[in-house]
Amino acid sequence: SWGYGQDDGPSEWHKSYPIAQGSRQSPIDIVSARAVYDPNLKPLIISYESCTSLSISNTGHSVMVEFEDTDDKAAISGGPFQNPFRLKQFHFHWGRTHSQGSEHTIDGKPFPCELHLVHWNGRKYATFGEAAAAPDGLAVVGVFLEIGKEHAGMNRLTDALYMVKFKGTKAQFGSFNPKCLLPLSLDYWTYLGSLTTPPLNESVTWIVLKEPIRISEKQLEKFRMLLFTSEEDQRVQMANNFRPPQPLKGRVVRASFKA
Repeated sequence: SWGYGQDDGPSEWHKSYPIAQGSRQSPIDIVSARAVYDPNLKPLIISYESCTSLSISNTGHSVMVEFEDTDDKAAISGGPFQNPFRLKQFHFHWGRTHSQGSEHTIDGKPFPCELHLVHWNGRKYATFGEAAAAPDGLAVVGVFLEIGKEHAGMNRLTDALYMVKFKGTKAQFGSFNPKCLLPLSLDYWTYLGSLTTPPLNESVTWIVLKEPIRISEKQLEKFRMLLFTSEEDQRVQMANNFRPPQPLKGRVVRASFKA
């Protein structure tokens, strides 16, 4: 069992998951001046028109919305990819205060929250589990959230959080299209990394979008009302559920845009 506490947090994960000290771990600090502009990177194409959201749940580590992933109807393509990657779920990482919360940082600066849209290579692998174990199996799009005016698209989601306050709870959550959670610009950085939660598989091609989206303080507060604990347990607020940046170990971060 792992978590984000003193005794089971990121600094302890390597004891049960030795890959935690591997050569392509995530997240990282993206040093913008060191990112290499790659003119061969294609624009990212995000086709979520026919996505089918199924449920929202409290995993005990985050809040997650899951999608039907039997075909490539909701997928990302272009970018550094040869194949489309189909949408499986999205979830968030956030802080107890606005000064931290994101997993990736830009030039050492954290954001209050980060959204992860998780996709898998359904052309090459038969199941999500198989893809999650392969070096080219997953693609995760990271979107930074900062505090600003209310985000209209986010309301339906933040209004549903009360239904999944406790760990292990799940509710139906149909016809939600995460396209509304993307910034206008799809300029991105990309690098080879890992899952940021155990089992920390080194199976992720990361796409970190340069432009953040804005949500209101009130909307972010609703995330902080969630609990790491189930109904029977003593209540522990869900916050600071992020892994700090990991060593780059010689990896190159490529940029789809000229700095």
